[in-house]
Amino acid sequence: MSLLETLKQWEGDFQTEVAQVQKNPEAEVVEQLRVRWLGRKGKVSTLYEQLKELGGEERPKVGKKINDLRTSVETSLERLKSISLQHAIDAKLTDRKLDTSLPVSRNFMGGSLHPVTLIRTQFLKEFRRYGFSVWEGPELEFDFYNFGALNFPDDHPSRDMQDTFFVADRQKLVLRTHTSNIQIHAMLQNPPPIRFIAPGRVYRCDNDLTHSPMFHQLEGVLVDRGVSFAHLKGMIDAIVKALFGHDVKTRFRPSFFPFVEPGAEVDMLCTLCRGKGCRVCSQTGWLEIMGCGMVHPNVFENVNYDSEAYTGFAFGMGLDRMAMLAFGIDDLRLMFEGDEQFHNCFPVYPAR
Repeated sequence: MSLLETLKQWEGDFQTEVAQVQKNPEAEVVEQLRVRWLGRKGKVSTLYEQLKELGGEERPKVGKKINDLRTSVETSLERLKSISLQHAIDAKLTDRKLDTSLPVSRNFMGGSLHPVTLIRTQFLKEFRRYGFSVWEGPELEFDFYNFGALNFPDDHPSRDMQDTFFVADRQKLVLRTHTSNIQIHAMLQNPPPIRFIAPGRVYRCDNDLTHSPMFHQLEGVLVDRGVSFAHLKGMIDAIVKALFGHDVKTRFRPSFFPFVEPGAEVDMLCTLCRGKGCRVCSQTGWLEIMGCGMVHPNVFENVNYDSEAYTGFAFGMGLDRMAMLAFGIDDLRLMFEGDEQFHNCFPVYPAR
């Protein structure tokens, strides 16, 4: 039998096999058909081997017919794969019917609030007791509100790409790096005296055990006549004790922030190791929880406040880190991975 006669016979054989497979389009059956015709030792491969033995004049004609057969086989197999997939779906749908009249199982896990939501709620509750209102502001912010009005010089390091997500250079748009932008919006819209807190999401190029590219902050501002640093210390001490217990220890360290003068950082004794040192507190026994200070006169000037008549304080803290301390979480990233079992460990804020 010549190679052309073999080709003609095999074309008919393949169509017969396709018709049989269509009656039982299981995935395994389709795969067996593919291997039998297109595998390394399949029928089409044997035809190409025989093609090498033909003479020069006959080879192109027969080679074209082999290519046509291969294309026909591939097309048919693709169609069979689609039929096989639909067959499997139909089998699953008809295999087990869902009885909607059955009662709902009582063995289900209820949801709970996120640790950051719980700590945020507690902070709002405590600050409202002291007469603070709540403000919100844009997360996509102009440079003026995020930096310029807050007394950040043009060459300040926090403007660099490693800290700030820049969105549009021409319009000077950034993802806000702190909720301090809200204090500018609030003071431009309201004359003194004013007191408010501003919780919200902020963004920085940072990611480790205690930092995240997106995290939550809470800003607080109080402006009035005769406000001093002693008022600031008293307020922070009262809030921290209310949330973490009356025996909590804090300390103030001098620090620099462009929008306050004088400025300080507040540390709290690590609640995970109780001061002994662990990986979360970098073996120091203390964790920085917020920055604070007296509002800089230049900021007052940018919002048309009289710095000779009014003084004020401002502070900002990371709610995610505060949640770590409140709930004993040793890795900030756990709060953003969406693990249902992890989140259900925190049904309520722990009593103090």
